[in-house]
Amino acid sequence: MDYSLRAVLSYRAAQPCDALLQIEAATDPNQTILNESLTFAAAIASQTINGEGDIGIRRWLHIPQNLDCVYEALVRVTRPQKPIANLPATAFSQLPGEVNTYLMPSRYCHPEQVLNLIEQQFSNLQGGSLIQAMSDWIFANMTYDITASHAGTAAHESLTARSGVCRDFAHILITLARGAGLPARYVSAYGPAVSPQDFHALVEVFLDGAWHLVDPTGMTKPDEVIRIGVGRDAADVSFLTSYGFLELKNQSVAVHQRPQTSAQQ
Repeated sequence: MDYSLRAVLSYRAAQPCDALLQIEAATDPNQTILNESLTFAAAIASQTINGEGDIGIRRWLHIPQNLDCVYEALVRVTRPQKPIANLPATAFSQLPGEVNTYLMPSRYCHPEQVLNLIEQQFSNLQGGSLIQAMSDWIFANMTYDITASHAGTAAHESLTARSGVCRDFAHILITLARGAGLPARYVSAYGPAVSPQDFHALVEVFLDGAWHLVDPTGMTKPDEVIRIGVGRDAADVSFLTSYGFLELKNQSVAVHQRPQTSAQQ
């Protein structure tokens, strides 16, 4: 299926500063960029670097005064929607070296904080059935509330509050998965059913020798997610990280499903 994307960012810098921008859709075996453009209202120095795990790209920007940019793309997603409940865990000894990072604590995800919850709620489960149960538990026990958290909120704090946004739901699932010995990482993405429309966060879990998408908010399905990048948690894959103060003027995201034409199929 094809999806059209449009993301608009408008910020004012208190003084010239540098920022790391990651809003462009990634290219991978299940995701093809049919066309895209990234435009800036004023000349801005830009240097492209690889995203975490060589997934997607990031751009270093030098912002003299204002950042006004528009990203537009048409992306084809061919990712299968594969149920995870029956997938086995991968033995620790068989994990690729680069996957081990996603077993460890990170800035927002501290597995030691959730070990009691794992024992109480999920002790009789393993592998994909465990991840599915964790995702279902988060969906059933968390309230989606855009006022409930801030940029510094960690997973265990969201668990205590029982509320948060997609970022917090993702952090909780990552933390629970790592606490149970399953590698999990944060995914920044676009999704057509995300409400309110915005950059979206979900999770990839390493099962049966491969990464599999899981969305504990229930807003997206693997076969309609347009990945931007991955990281240990939100700190690694924020859509914009500034090294200097930026004042938000305007920001919007729009994602729409588009039927393929016979010429495209």
